[in-house]
Amino acid sequence: MGTIVPLADARPQDAGAKAATLGRLRRAGLPVPDGVVVPADADLSGAVVHDLAAALDRLGGGPFAVRSSAADEDGAGASAAGQYDSVLGASGIDAVVAAVHACRASAAGPRATTYRAARGRTEVAGVAVLVQRMVAAHVAGVMFTPDPGPAPGRSAGTTGGRPAVIEASWGLGQSVVQGAVDPDRFTVTAGQVGRRHVGSKHTRVDGSSHGTTTRDVAPADRRRPCLDDDGVLRVAGLGARVAALLGGAQDVEWAVDAAGTVWLLQARPVTAALPATDRAPARGRTGVLHGVAGSGGRAHGPARVVRGPDDFAAVRPGDVLVCRETDPAWTPLFGVVAAVVTETGGLLSHAAIVAREAGLPAVLGVPRATEALRGTVAVDGDAGTVEILPARRAGQG
Repeated sequence: MGTIVPLADARPQDAGAKAATLGRLRRAGLPVPDGVVVPADADLSGAVVHDLAAALDRLGGGPFAVRSSAADEDGAGASAAGQYDSVLGASGIDAVVAAVHACRASAAGPRATTYRAARGRTEVAGVAVLVQRMVAAHVAGVMFTPDPGPAPGRSAGTTGGRPAVIEASWGLGQSVVQGAVDPDRFTVTAGQVGRRHVGSKHTRVDGSSHGTTTRDVAPADRRRPCLDDDGVLRVAGLGARVAALLGGAQDVEWAVDAAGTVWLLQARPVTAALPATDRAPARGRTGVLHGVAGSGGRAHGPARVVRGPDDFAAVRPGDVLVCRETDPAWTPLFGVVAAVVTETGGLLSHAAIVAREAGLPAVLGVPRATEALRGTVAVDGDAGTVEILPARRAGQG
């Protein structure tokens, strides 16, 4: 029977890749919130629960972030991004134990099952569960680091011209990973901030006495960058250290607390490259909507507007999924549709990552897509455009 493992001692064989990587970063002195791991074979009763309760006390009593660290997560070929449950803001032993059970049970849920099946696997992986002190994030998000390459001493954001890409929003990173906001986006090359996109960050998620709460962002802050250049470079610099230690391009979740400390919450290999965005689409064409090039490729099909799970049954093979946002519960549809168009969300959201792994064209952040797109549409995931096709062209395939 497994027993509770301190995060600093986590190894892949008992803690899964997510926790083992964070343990490695913590042992290297990088800023990773302290925590413990409940191994996949730990019987959550008796002595194990007693040991877990004692560990929670040593960690300060909460609130905690409780996340899966499954055997088939965070791999070099498949991230399983968002396919297992996470529970944020759990406080007290009863809530943490319930969260551990939820993370384990999600391995047999429709998201993880569909994700595995699309990759030719049917077995349910063992799920270790990571319990960490939750960072009260002022700003949080995701970063894709470039591959640092074999040469030592590279600056943040340098790898053969590939920039680091950072997406950020107010509050916890849940808003960014679930595609619930149009995040701020920054690129960093050779230690310099390059492109800047200030998103319309209308909502934020914060910790509360009941886990988390979603609230409106003050109007003055919605179009205000949530990181200044110094903050962007500090995040990118930390990402460069992670990439140098782990080797290869990394998908990093991070958070900045009220004191300005940047914390590392997750690091895993980048499983599919971002689309090249050097090709600027021609604007002004009638019937063409513009967004963010989220996953490369081209496809066309009937626009299928989906507003929630009640609409899932109406989706047909070859449809173009059009929605406000896609949280991870929607990814089973990715095996059916020809392309994805969303009104919100960024390049580094879980849905965008899974779309790239599946080779599914995706355009994100298209204003009013659910209102404007009808009939047959053509999606260009490299240019970031969606074109409403005339009936004659649509019929020609």
